[in-house]
Amino acid sequence: MSEEIFYRPDEAFSREERTLPAELYNLARLMVSRNTGPVFVPIRSMQYLAVLDSEEFIFVDGTGNRTIAISWHRFRPGSRSALSDAVPYEAVYYFPEAVQTMKRLQGDFAKALDALASKQEPPSIDAKVIRFESK
Repeated sequence: MSEEIFYRPDEAFSREERTLPAELYNLARLMVSRNTGPVFVPIRSMQYLAVLDSEEFIFVDGTGNRTIAISWHRFRPGSRSALSDAVPYEAVYYFPEAVQTMKRLQGDFAKALDALASKQEPPSIDAKVIRFESK
């Protein structure tokens, strides 16, 4: 097992409340639940790397810089009334240019996560059918 280190700048440039489509949030949570550690999602179209864990999603410029550019956290799935409703969250931008990056990020992240999910094997489950005796 290897260790990855990412750096979070001391001050956030700005923050905003956003919503994440239910399909994207649900798929991300499913991917995190199937792994024992963080999930690494390469977003090749933007040369970014997303790192997902149970608390937040961070986005790092994939050109070698290990500094977090954007983080999504404070997900509030409990505020929705149905699993198909969008999930509110807070986006944190650590650099001025990150605000521009965000305009493409959510859509490109969704495509990259779908691509990664389609490559993974579905979990194998040993199921047994038990016959109940009728009286």
